[in-house]
Parts: sequence; C-alpha cells; structure tokens
Amino acid sequence: MAPAVSGSVLGDDGLARPPWAAVDPLLRAYYDTEWGLPVRDEQGLFERISLEAFQAGLSWATILRKRPAFRTAFHDFHPETVAAFTETDVERLLLDTGIVRNRLKIRAAITNAQATIALRDDGGLADFVWSFQPESTPEPVSHADIPTTSAESVALSKALRKRGFAFVGPTTMYALMEAIGMIDTHLLDSHRRGSSGVWPR
Repeated sequence: MAPAVSGSVLGDDGLARPPWAAVDPLLRAYYDTEWGLPVRDEQGLFERISLEAFQAGLSWATILRKRPAFRTAFHDFHPETVAAFTETDVERLLLDTGIVRNRLKIRAAITNAQATIALRDDGGLADFVWSFQPESTPEPVSHADIPTTSAESVALSKALRKRGFAFVGPTTMYALMEAIGMIDTHLLDSHRRGSSGVWPR
C-alpha cells in the first residue's frame, strides 16, 4: 500500500480510496461496488435505515460482516414481514448470534417497518427520503473535511421521527445520505468520486 495522497490511500491496484476502505477486503469491496450509489426503492432504503440504526455505537465493518445474517433474520428487510413481527420474534432475534442483539434496535426495525408502510399513503419512503437531497454536496480533500451532520440530515431526522421512525438521528441520517448517494462525500481524488450519477465529479 502506497503512502496517502491528498487524504486517500493508493491501493495495490493503483486506485485511490479513503483510509477506511483501503485495508479490509470487505470494506474495500463495499466501497468499490455499493457505497454512494443511489438507492431509490422502498425495500433497499428500509434495509439501509435498519442497518444504519444497528450500526450506532459500532463499526460499519461489524455490520457489514453480519449483513447476510441480518438479511436472513429480517427476511431481506421485507417491510410487511418485519412489520408483523411480535414480541416472540424479538425474543427469537435476541438469541441470534449472527446479528447485533440489542432489544431497542430490534424493536426499532419493527417500528420502522410499520412506519415505512404508513408512508405509502404519502408517496412512499423513497420519495420522502430523497426529498431532502441538498442543493450541493461536500467536496472533501481529506476525511477531516467530511461533516457528520448537515441541515438536511437534521431535517430528515426530524421528519422521519414525526412519521414514527426510531433510531434516525441526524448523524445516522447523514451516514444514510452518504451511503445512498444523496450526497457525494468521496474524496476528490478517489476513483469513485462522481460515480453516483447524482452529482458531477
């Protein structure tokens, strides 16, 4: 691995990535193929919101490694299925060593599934979330230049809470906005900068 260039790290393939995606093969693959690409479908967004909530206080690498088990436990994050979970399901999930066993976060996923279904009467989750897309995106040179919240993430957090969602704080929602391409926080010298098609390079 070469020395950092303007905050990025040059990999053995000659591509520049942020430090968090430069070493771990799983994070590197996630960064190269998924992170920052637009997610505009209900089920995909429900999964991302759920996983971001489970990530709170933990590393994203932990969540990514457990993602297959999460998908199994939550039936691929199918909103109707999760919305129908009962306390028996909560207790079952608390025994599932493949996921993050946190009662509040598990209950939040169920609550958020119910709130996702309720939003269908008002355009649906995808249109609701994407309506908070800002007019501009950060242009970070280094990781230190990347904010952890924004006016839009604060507004999205408040709006989702008003609609009954839980574990959707401003920092969590900013991470969501990064992950689904609503903003482009790829470093300016990253090979992925501008790859979402949402923002010009």
